[in-house]
Amino acid sequence: MCSRYTAFVKEDKDYLLRTWHESTRPKELDFEPLHWRSLKIEAFMPLSEITARVKFVAKARDDAGNMITLKENSRFVKENGRWYYIDGILS
Repeated sequence: MCSRYTAFVKEDKDYLLRTWHESTRPKELDFEPLHWRSLKIEAFMPLSEITARVKFVAKARDDAGNMITLKENSRFVKENGRWYYIDGILS
């Protein structure tokens, strides 16, 4: 999760798409004009040896200076020793 946040900060499309599970991966990725400020992992919940949920809060500022808070409960799956993002529920 932390590496994906860093990829959003750096707008590293290749890394994000590479770590997105092929079953839910978008064909293209566009970045909103946000300036990421922080990431807080609130919970890591292993569901099995190959599935997990990560609950996090990320904060950013938009171009107008407004603070944006993103809260998500994300699903990950482990394949061939690597974790892949499946999807997330915003709250």
